[in-house]
Amino acid sequence: MTQVIVPALSIAGLATALALLILIAERYLMDYGEVELTINDDRKHRVKGGSTLLNTLKSESIFIPSACGGRATCAYCKVKAVRGFGEVLPTEEPLLTKEEITNNIRLSCQLKVKNDVAIEIPEELFSIREFKARVEAISDLTYDIKLFSFRLNEPEFIDFKPGQYIQFQAPEYGDIDESVYRAYSMCNVPEDKRTVELMVRLVPEGICTTYMFQYLSVGDAVTLTGPFGDFYLRKGDRRMICMAGGSGMAPLRSILKAMKPEQIARRRPIFFFGARSKRDLFMVDEWSAFEREHPDFKFVPALSSPEEGDDWNGETGFIPGLVEKYVDNVAEGEGYLCGSPGMLNACVEVLTKHGIPEERIYYDKFE
Repeated sequence: MTQVIVPALSIAGLATALALLILIAERYLMDYGEVELTINDDRKHRVKGGSTLLNTLKSESIFIPSACGGRATCAYCKVKAVRGFGEVLPTEEPLLTKEEITNNIRLSCQLKVKNDVAIEIPEELFSIREFKARVEAISDLTYDIKLFSFRLNEPEFIDFKPGQYIQFQAPEYGDIDESVYRAYSMCNVPEDKRTVELMVRLVPEGICTTYMFQYLSVGDAVTLTGPFGDFYLRKGDRRMICMAGGSGMAPLRSILKAMKPEQIARRRPIFFFGARSKRDLFMVDEWSAFEREHPDFKFVPALSSPEEGDDWNGETGFIPGLVEKYVDNVAEGEGYLCGSPGMLNACVEVLTKHGIPEERIYYDKFE
């Protein structure tokens, strides 16, 4: 048996080493020169070959949504590949439907621009901007969530719908030898067009959040791109069932705080907010004040795992289980959700079980 295993391991090791050498050679030795990138038939760009389509477009100030920063997990960076690209890659296939594959929809973060290529993208993406800003304030919301406030400098103003997100660019730092960007929902209302506020949870060993928590200081220059996203308040009179956990409060804060008093009276929003223990709760006083100001709004915080000494008299358990207790005629409402994929799946399951069709449940799914 040992005689079989050793050669097999050796072959596997050689294959891994060869793949690594190919990647290094492609990155540093292959020169594809200039190629032509055609967008929507009529926009032509001469670009340097060899990079991903996502990064190539960024170099031309065309910004494609990418909540995961190009790691092929969010599937937001889809474009129509008209010509010049090969077969669908194994990294793309799990994130594309059969219909999308048939229609040549691809992930721009996985496509390499090695020759003349042509793509189609929505026209509205040409209005996405890159903003230069400075850190105006940083404050702690919990032990692992901070509130970052940025003041825009160039351009000075941003127009966004409450609920949308931006991409924050973390530069090279420490042992990180390339810049990365991650998506974060804006938590402020859009009246002050020069301000962007983000609620950011620290991800252990996360490249971007580590930079923001350990390296970023008030006064530092930053780069933001946006706005992106289809998570915003829909027109109508249906009751709003809002559900979030942790930093997922951000877009719902933006949406709810931007609503006019008559909208709140008509839509009767209820906001279920989940946290593990009392130390994970934040802005409770702010939401209590909002309740007093708007009697038709209801805030329901719940702890899934209250700790000894929390002195908690509120709801316990997971927030999907509280919907039926607080909402009459659930099927007549519509859902607004933000949180981890697991939380989103649980919330969608409960809302659809109670009769809300999925087309009336809105969220941005960040991995």
